[in-house]
Amino acid sequence: MLIVTAVEAEAAAVRAGVQASGVHPDTVVVAPVGVGPAAAAAGTARLLTLAEAAGTPYRAVLSAGIAGGFPGRAVVGATVLGARTIAADLGAEAPDGFLPVDQLGFGSNLLEADPALRKTLTAALPAAIVGDILTLATVTGTAQTADILQTRHPRAVAEAMEGYGVACAAQLAGVPFAEIRTISNPIGPRDRAAWRLPEAFSALTEAVAAACG
Repeated sequence: MLIVTAVEAEAAAVRAGVQASGVHPDTVVVAPVGVGPAAAAAGTARLLTLAEAAGTPYRAVLSAGIAGGFPGRAVVGATVLGARTIAADLGAEAPDGFLPVDQLGFGSNLLEADPALRKTLTAALPAAIVGDILTLATVTGTAQTADILQTRHPRAVAEAMEGYGVACAAQLAGVPFAEIRTISNPIGPRDRAAWRLPEAFSALTEAVAAACG
């Protein structure tokens, strides 16, 4: 399995979880691929291509890391699993509101998690919150934007910056994909004092240990 994160701090938490699970380290590769959907897509695609060229293709790809949680849907410290990964800002503005790229006829801004992989993760993490995870190139920092996103995506539980990019790379390579996140902060007005990074990283380690075990 390939587990990709945005940054090294997330990768370190994931590696700790892999080690704690007791699985052979050669069976799981953990790599930070960069921040944002473009870096995530390019980095993941490169890793998948190199593995396939070497004759050792990955059997699954997991996008993992920390995320913001929508108030009332996912509290700080919670683990969330993506039923769907949605590029929430991929589309166009219009007088009547936002038009997702689907409505423009240029593809889709929504990718489903692999059913079998999602079932396995849900069984390993029964307390995890299952819902849509939004991918945004700009992190939400106001109550107004948070309200708009919650209204537009009633099944969304969290937002991050890489999932959709990783999902696109996995889809093109024909490799099963899923997304797992732990919540470090509530989505809304930007308040660094409200972030709980140590708790989120600890939860990420525990979630990965359970998922790999």
